[in-house]
Amino acid sequence: MGRTSTARERLLDATGELMQSRGYGNLGVAEICARADVKKGSFYHFFESKQALTVEVVNAYWHGQRGCWTAELDGSDPALTRLQRLLAAMTTAQRHMKETSGTVDGCLLGNLALELSTQEPDVRARLEEIFDEQIDLVAAMLEDAAAEGSVPRDRATAATARAVVAQLEGMVLFAKLKNDPTVLDSLWPHTLLLLGAGRS
Repeated sequence: MGRTSTARERLLDATGELMQSRGYGNLGVAEICARADVKKGSFYHFFESKQALTVEVVNAYWHGQRGCWTAELDGSDPALTRLQRLLAAMTTAQRHMKETSGTVDGCLLGNLALELSTQEPDVRARLEEIFDEQIDLVAAMLEDAAAEGSVPRDRATAATARAVVAQLEGMVLFAKLKNDPTVLDSLWPHTLLLLGAGRS
């Protein structure tokens, strides 16, 4: 009985861990069930398909990440300080990954977006919603920065916010490719250039 009550959570945890390092296409239901110690029949009791499970894994991942995003971007500190904190937290997460597992596995959201660009429409739709939410969070911070005079008003746009998110995801991708989190050391200075911070 106790095992059954945690089966769904174990499936979510196992899938998140496996997809972070292995991706979507190379991962089968049987392997997920073995990792979670759940019978295959029980899998389909909780999830109608691997795609449905992946949507829930993405939701769980973003639920945890969103707490970090809002914590770092909220508050009374100057807007650029808040943005720097967020990017530093994302960088620290990749460093920690390398220290604990030996590899930079990157961002689950970005990894899946690349892998599933022409597949699994439900997963892609959810990823798009999450990235749009990230863009909105950064755009609100840029509005604050423009009001403070730390970035030009013409940079306080959704397009610039999208570029910031894209730069973060792209730099994480390069860190994953090289298996070297120090690639992210230049993330903040290049973000300042992107924002035109300090431009007269």
